Amino acid sequence: MLTNQGVVRSATDADYPAVITLLEAAGLPTAGVPRTLVDFLVADTTDGLVGAVGLERYGLDALLRSAVVQPGRQGSGIGAALVRALLDRARDGGLRELYLLTTTAERWFPRFGFAPVERAEVPEAVRGSVEFREACPASAVVMRLALRA
Repeated sequence: MLTNQGVVRSATDADYPAVITLLEAAGLPTAGVPRTLVDFLVADTTDGLVGAVGLERYGLDALLRSAVVQPGRQGSGIGAALVRALLDRARDGGLRELYLLTTTAERWFPRFGFAPVERAEVPEAVRGSVEFREACPASAVVMRLALRA
């Protein structure tokens, strides 16, 4: 839940165009984003959607993807609220570890417990995702968060 900025809620199919627009405006990959936005959360305000983040599940592991906040709203706490809500959902869903790829936010994600890892440490199923195979460059930093021991 956001306070002054609106609310964090589960995404719906109708949110797809706005989520894609946010990702494109931020220069983030859209390949592999499901039209149904299953396991996506959005930040919804009176001005419309201003942020999004999603999970791709691979057994007990998952890929955190498409974390985006509208440029004029960055630094306002929206991104942190989205990520915290997604982490809660992942823990409640019994996930073991989360992975992510980033070319710009490797200094931002450690506040949530993410730490850099080598690509070889990522489970094969997660490495097989569109984001790992096609959407993100090989130079992207890979990070991991253990959700449970």
